[in-house]
Amino acid sequence: MSGLTAARDLHRAGVDVLVVEAADRLGGRAMTETSALGSRVDLGGQWIGHDHHRIKALASELGATEFAMHTRPLPVMVDGSRRLRAAGPSMLAAGLVLVGVEVWSRIAKTQRWNATTVEAWLRRVPGRARRLLEVLAYISWTADLDRFSVHAMAQCIRHQGGLRTMLATAGGAQDSLVAEGIGALIEGLAAELGSRVLPGHRVTAIVRNGEGVTIRTTAGEIRAAKVIVTVPPPLAGRITYDPPLPPNRAALASETYMGSVYKGVAVYPRPFWRDRAGGEFLVLDRPGRAVFDTGAPGGPGHLCVLVGGPEARELDRLDAVERRNAVLGALARYVGPDVLEPASWHEKSWHLDEYVGGGYLALALPGTSAGIPPIGCTPTGDIHWAGSETARDHAGYLEGAIESGTRVAREVIESLSGSQ
Repeated sequence: MSGLTAARDLHRAGVDVLVVEAADRLGGRAMTETSALGSRVDLGGQWIGHDHHRIKALASELGATEFAMHTRPLPVMVDGSRRLRAAGPSMLAAGLVLVGVEVWSRIAKTQRWNATTVEAWLRRVPGRARRLLEVLAYISWTADLDRFSVHAMAQCIRHQGGLRTMLATAGGAQDSLVAEGIGALIEGLAAELGSRVLPGHRVTAIVRNGEGVTIRTTAGEIRAAKVIVTVPPPLAGRITYDPPLPPNRAALASETYMGSVYKGVAVYPRPFWRDRAGGEFLVLDRPGRAVFDTGAPGGPGHLCVLVGGPEARELDRLDAVERRNAVLGALARYVGPDVLEPASWHEKSWHLDEYVGGGYLALALPGTSAGIPPIGCTPTGDIHWAGSETARDHAGYLEGAIESGTRVAREVIESLSGSQ
């Protein structure tokens, strides 16, 4: 999304541009499939937040249909065979911790907590409340909590608009969706660029000299005046740079990692759960997961399941049927056995994607600083940096990807104008 946005802006400004994509498909952390019932299913980034005006404008421009999430005030909280009460002690304890973290992240200087992991910090929280917070952290950041500092967590909360925005559906970061899927926006951007988009061209090296830049790919070399790198920092580190990157930029690759996340979407002829317990759940038994009702009005019913952190990797040991039963099984008690027999099942383990590495964004290792948001994007000579991680607002979201693409295109145009 970031690279295609930048390329389209440059193309419209009269700049000759190529999009060099390693994978055989376009989209990066966005990926859309068509279900057996004809509906569009997003296996990657999909949500539009209430204040994500850039992606709203893009969807409108490309004729996509935005619709509000079907939601209730609170998800159903499930722990084994138990349904947790909203006013129960575990929920109240977790709620108090979340309120405290929200306030603390806004007003405190948290750098001294950069060596303390979230896992160690959560040990102070008792019993079921700790498990609830652990699952929320896995879903929110996809991090290994023993490799995610309290400081990094606080900066993410501050940078992504606060916990209420991050966790909320209506009025929050999961406010609405696109009926045609985010893939329709990717296709719309790529269509305007036509043959300027080159899939299957993995970049192996970027060589700079006084005459410009040479981009070496698995399909040949490309000469350019400028190059924009939009892949996440850990993957950008797989590219060889000549001359080498300065230490602060090189540190981004060694001091960050991609989170682990599994996403499954079950499709049904109708959303039968809306007459029962609703379609939003937070399940605490392993794997901890969040469930969302993502079906479009008048279309088939969609249940979207997210599993983050090490528990997402645990699912890799199962086959497709076992994974489906593992993530849907706990719901049968509340919405009926039909939930175990979807008409169409779609899944993606993003940490197994060699060209993405995981999701939702690059995470800083404890004790390091290069990957703490907002990540710097000062050009390195004729190399310019973009991607959702570099966004000033909404890093890790599609909105942030568009913001960074727009920003870097403007930066390149100004640079080219200044060199003429």
